[in-house]
Amino acid sequence: MESNLNKVLSMNRQQLSGQLYKYTNVVKGWQYRWFSVDAQEGLLSYYLFEPTGDESIPQPVGNAPRGQVHLAGAVICPSDEDSKTFTVNCASGDMMKLRAGDARARQEWVDGLRAVVESHSNSTGTALPPREQLAAHDAFGAARQQLQQTELSNAALARAIENLTDPVSPTDPDLLMLKALSAA
Repeated sequence: MESNLNKVLSMNRQQLSGQLYKYTNVVKGWQYRWFSVDAQEGLLSYYLFEPTGDESIPQPVGNAPRGQVHLAGAVICPSDEDSKTFTVNCASGDMMKLRAGDARARQEWVDGLRAVVESHSNSTGTALPPREQLAAHDAFGAARQQLQQTELSNAALARAIENLTDPVSPTDPDLLMLKALSAA
């Protein structure tokens, strides 16, 4: 049976590489970069490049990548803001916001990157354990239960103070202060 990675790469192209916009920051905004995926190593690398007359053959500036991220355990998410943007959320906490030339190119990148992620997460066993899902109503229920327990403890303390006998009086100023503070 053919792996998902091989299916995606043979459907789209033999090597997952091409030009994408990478969101840098608020000041610089979107920057044009050449991206390349090493499917064997599970690395997404990007390079600065010099535009040439033939846009299909970019000329990288230097040999070293400008940056790279490991894709094992990453989450690839198409963006809702438009049909061209997607994010790569790495297991390391790094996040890249990328934009393809059109919706079809975005889908090819998303499918290809997801296949690489799946391939490396399965083969290396680095899939992260599922996080415990704690819904808001569960958190409110736990807080409500804690408040009820506190109210019961306060009522029990007040009853114990009222039922005191000598040598301590229920009207002792320190006990009255304790009772007032516990009710606050």
